[in-house]
Amino acid sequence: MISTKKLLFATSFFLLSAGFSLAQTSYFEDALRFSKYYSTGSARILGLGGTQISLGGDISNIHSNPAGLGFFRKSEFSLSPSYSIAQSQTTFLGQLQNDRTPNFSLPNLSLALSSPKGPLEAGSFRGGTFGISFNRIANFNNQFGHFSTQNNQSSLLDFYISQYNAFGEPPLGATDGLVLDIELVQGNETDGFFRDPLYAIGQPLSDEIIITEGGISQTSISYGANFDNKLFIGGGIGLQSVNFFQNRIFGEEFRDSDGIRSLIYSIEDNTQINGFGANINLGLIYKPIETINLGLNFKSPTWHRLNKEVDANIIGEFYDLNGQLEFSEREFSNIELSTNSLRTPIFVSGGATYFFGKNGFISADIDYIDYSQNRINSRDFDPTIDNFEISNSLGQTINYRIGGEYRLNFWRLRAGYAFYGDPTIDQNFDRSLIQFSGGLGVKLEKFYVDFALINSTSENPYFSYSLFNNLGNNIGPLSTIRRNVNQGLLTIGFNF
Repeated sequence: MISTKKLLFATSFFLLSAGFSLAQTSYFEDALRFSKYYSTGSARILGLGGTQISLGGDISNIHSNPAGLGFFRKSEFSLSPSYSIAQSQTTFLGQLQNDRTPNFSLPNLSLALSSPKGPLEAGSFRGGTFGISFNRIANFNNQFGHFSTQNNQSSLLDFYISQYNAFGEPPLGATDGLVLDIELVQGNETDGFFRDPLYAIGQPLSDEIIITEGGISQTSISYGANFDNKLFIGGGIGLQSVNFFQNRIFGEEFRDSDGIRSLIYSIEDNTQINGFGANINLGLIYKPIETINLGLNFKSPTWHRLNKEVDANIIGEFYDLNGQLEFSEREFSNIELSTNSLRTPIFVSGGATYFFGKNGFISADIDYIDYSQNRINSRDFDPTIDNFEISNSLGQTINYRIGGEYRLNFWRLRAGYAFYGDPTIDQNFDRSLIQFSGGLGVKLEKFYVDFALINSTSENPYFSYSLFNNLGNNIGPLSTIRRNVNQGLLTIGFNF
């Protein structure tokens, strides 16, 4: 039975922290990371800001709104190579650190096989299209960190002390017990825990670097049907592959009152998560008149099964009164393994498109997602606190996108805007993401090329650890991370 005290402590911890959680990513963080939604697809769609719920006839309909497959009159194959540069600017104690992460990938590969009926064939059913696509729906490649030439108001050792005093000493070989192994934290559960009084003196300087890699790829298998060229209905399944890796190194340096170095230590932890998931996608598009499309899409929860592996190590250098290295120690943790299932929220999207004859169109989408409906289950640990935090720290969000295309002979000019709302209920910081995009395309009878340039910006708070004073305020070190991603995407398609 989880006590109310522990639940309240965890509430404060997760609301204010996205950092050290006993030397690994928390299951709460994992649930949010693997359930976040951003529109993806071909260069045409991303050039329109990701707008695609009511816009049929694009290869992206295979994984977005399968009803759009009913618009196809020819079969189609496309591939979309991409190159992106993610820039993270971290502000910590007034100091800036810039990190740059380039990434080349093939985020979309699609095939649509169309079987339309001829104009003289009878019946309301006018044919349909089967589609299969490989699509990257999440990209975790990133790097950020901070350094300090000013003393922190606390130490990571204080965080571990508060954890041990609240929840007890971790078992031998645990990732969160490494500071005990080299005696940076001393004491016992009877008398309490404290810093090493000879070396961990005063307030430290700190630095940290976090590198993440991987992504989520989805293989979608869908079918869309056409009825009287007015009602288009589709459905499909999505099979996801999850791959996430994080390497984090956090270090502190202590000096005595004369500025002489007394202790340097660093903790490195690695988190590897692999798994798979599945979902169901249903949609429809209706044309009340020739110039208007109305779309609706429903995506079921994705049911994930995730395997997590965590290890850590610590190295400490201890100095004498003259600042000379006296001795060093290093310890490695056991490898911690766990398996859990994650159920993400339902996604509901609506959209409308207005066509200006053959000159182009304007299209808009809106999404509703309740991130508090994430749920974790496991036989390896008690997920009560994690699910409590999901329900009380995450909330409902509205995303919206708008885009337009202008047609001039075989040329296509596009522009778009997207807003993805903050999935948390924290009122102290806005974690929403804003996206601007533009694109250019050439469409010929059996061949087309589209290019899109997308810029995404967001800001997030990052606490290396959470430490609360008597007033309940978090005095852990806070970094503000501004992330700017520029992506170029090229789609090459063939009709047959």
